[in-house]
Amino acid sequence: MKKNLLHLLLLLSFSIHATEKDSLSLFKKYDFSNRVGIFEEEEEDCDACGCSASGGSMGFASMLTSNFIGIRYFNQSYKSTDGLYSNSPWYNENFNTIQIWGRIPIIKNVQATVLLPYHFHNRESNNGRQNISGIGDITLLGMYQIVQTKTDSLIFKHTLQFGGGVKMPTGKFDETNNGSVNPSYQVGTGSWDYLLATEYIIRRKNWGLNNMVNYVIKTENDKSYRFGNQFNYASTLFYIVEKNHFSYAPQLGIAGELYDDNYQRGQKVRGTAGDIFLGKLGIEVGKKNLSFGANYMIPIQQNLTGGNVEANYRWSLNLNYTL
Repeated sequence: MKKNLLHLLLLLSFSIHATEKDSLSLFKKYDFSNRVGIFEEEEEDCDACGCSASGGSMGFASMLTSNFIGIRYFNQSYKSTDGLYSNSPWYNENFNTIQIWGRIPIIKNVQATVLLPYHFHNRESNNGRQNISGIGDITLLGMYQIVQTKTDSLIFKHTLQFGGGVKMPTGKFDETNNGSVNPSYQVGTGSWDYLLATEYIIRRKNWGLNNMVNYVIKTENDKSYRFGNQFNYASTLFYIVEKNHFSYAPQLGIAGELYDDNYQRGQKVRGTAGDIFLGKLGIEVGKKNLSFGANYMIPIQQNLTGGNVEANYRWSLNLNYTL
């Protein structure tokens, strides 16, 4: 717990995370070297191991383009055990998502993020290999720009946003998976969940620091199951490089997720609260209206489902078209 508090204090000292419509509007519309659609680290649930993995610490914005539509694939690798005995076997779990995603300007100072996921997961068990697949929960998020410094003479440029959204129960929730070691082995939560998010970025010349804090409020589904509320934070350092008509945005950062207990029929489900702290490394490459991104995340410290689930790594690839 002390480690978690230190992580939170460190991250909060950086300030709150932000992305913006113009992502620092002093830049030209199609100049990738000057456009920063900030790397946003939103909502990754403990249930996002599978069913809610529609963004989360993998982010739901591009580094190079602030307004876009694209396709993204991400993979999360876990292992789990029932923990009944000291020599209980560990089994591999793989959570895969293909996602149509985009950030679309609505009116002045307002952007909408849309995430449309399709999940296909597999895992080992003492009964053999199991597979599930299907459309996941659709997420809609709106962000309002509160502060955007535009004066070129300033040493530092600042952007601050605040917003909220909803995750709809469009994915299937299978009640029979609740009793497994990892109750997140789903393609949907079956519940309406609500998001509050704030984002802040500070930038000097080609360097920038992007920070985020958000909270996910989860409700009970029609099977009387409720995943625990979740707090997420992240900080990403990035640098914009221009070379041979291409733009590159290498990035290095940290992210963390804290999960409350799940509830079933009003009763707390033991061993479902947890936390994870991750390091991340990524790059995005852009030319004209197209950009390609890759990100890799690895746990530094974790305590998931009482230690019976362990995250191995997460990675993603995306291809975006600038709007």
